[in-house]
Amino acid sequence: MQIKSYLFIFLFIGALGVQAQESDNWLLKVQRNKPERVEWFKDLGFGMFIHWSHDVQLGSVISHSMVGASEDYLDFFVNELPKTFNPVDFNPDAWADYAKLAGMKYVVFTAKHHSGFCMFHTETTDFSIENTPFQRDATKEILEAFRAKGIAVGLYFSPDDFTYLYNNGLPIDRDSPKSLPGGNPALMDFTKKQLKELLTNYGKIDMIFLDGQTQKHEWINTELAAYCWDLDPDILVTRGGMKTPEQNLPNQPLEGPWEACFTMGTQWQYKPTNESYKSGTRLIEMLIETRAKGGNLLLNVGPDETGRLPVEQIQRLQEIALWRVVNQEAIYGIEPFEITNEDFVWYTKKPGENTVYAFITGMDLPHGKRKQLLLERLSGTSDTKISVLGHDGKTLEYNPGADVVPWCKPAKNGLIVSFTRSQRLYNDKKWPNPIVLKLEGVEYRE
Repeated sequence: MQIKSYLFIFLFIGALGVQAQESDNWLLKVQRNKPERVEWFKDLGFGMFIHWSHDVQLGSVISHSMVGASEDYLDFFVNELPKTFNPVDFNPDAWADYAKLAGMKYVVFTAKHHSGFCMFHTETTDFSIENTPFQRDATKEILEAFRAKGIAVGLYFSPDDFTYLYNNGLPIDRDSPKSLPGGNPALMDFTKKQLKELLTNYGKIDMIFLDGQTQKHEWINTELAAYCWDLDPDILVTRGGMKTPEQNLPNQPLEGPWEACFTMGTQWQYKPTNESYKSGTRLIEMLIETRAKGGNLLLNVGPDETGRLPVEQIQRLQEIALWRVVNQEAIYGIEPFEITNEDFVWYTKKPGENTVYAFITGMDLPHGKRKQLLLERLSGTSDTKISVLGHDGKTLEYNPGADVVPWCKPAKNGLIVSFTRSQRLYNDKKWPNPIVLKLEGVEYRE
């Protein structure tokens, strides 16, 4: 009996491995993202995700409260809640300004989440923003605002449609075959009509993020990604065309392009109570780790019911902005180094050059106090150059005689670097975020 149990476990694990391999093979066989578009995307590096729908007034998880809900709740959600959606302070220009300041090169907006509520004007359903007190086409205005700032535009679209299921007497359980377009031809046709509206009525869409059950069954449900490529061969399909880990970073760099999706707090849509936000430092460190591993970071914001970004989210965007302005050279137009990190020191590399950026994270760096480190995986020569990004390497405010010149020298077991955090970014001089060393003329040391 015990032998049979072990045999079952072995076969089960083997089946999971085959399933995972099939998932990888699906991405390799059917994805039609053009190589030049992939390289363009990888250079963008950092994007803004925006989750926003008509249920933001409830402060609940976006869409998912419909699953398993009572008839009374569903009736309210579908028929009454849209009557109260009126974001009087909606100003996508301000959202775009914060994104640009933070260094976000692209945006992905939730045109339709799982509930089926369309944040755009559509001929497919009355369950849309057009039939609210607000009436305006939020998707159109958001795309126009971000394009005007030179930010690439993308759309999130969910093939799941809980309200379609509700209106057609189907269970909202996410498990029934007919709950997915792949098992429901009428829903597939409905979904394609909405995708065609989005990809033909709103100007050039740079990328699309296909969520829903396609995330779990992407090696089976390929039709919608192919349909997007048929409508626009230049469109970049992120989820549905590449790996998009959600709320976690891979332990090792992933093969090919990839994009990590994260919330600032615990919820994608605005959560007015019981929310816990990541610190600005943690978000910056996530961006560093993602870039060191060759991926893009898609960081989410959730506007509130009035259309404003919550102050906690603005604060974090501003903290990222200050760090980005100082250190942007190390996160854009770069590639992974031979290793991602040595403990708390993370690396990126300038393509085609022996220039490496070393991000010093998790280390107390008092203002103007010299620090020395041994980087065991780097080798250099007497000609190797070092600088601290954002600083002239000469000046410490109010201390004209201070020695703050960075230096480095080769050692038999690596490269010794000596530096100070000398730029004054906060009034109290207690800047908590990583500094970046630029090392020119270095090589990887086995």
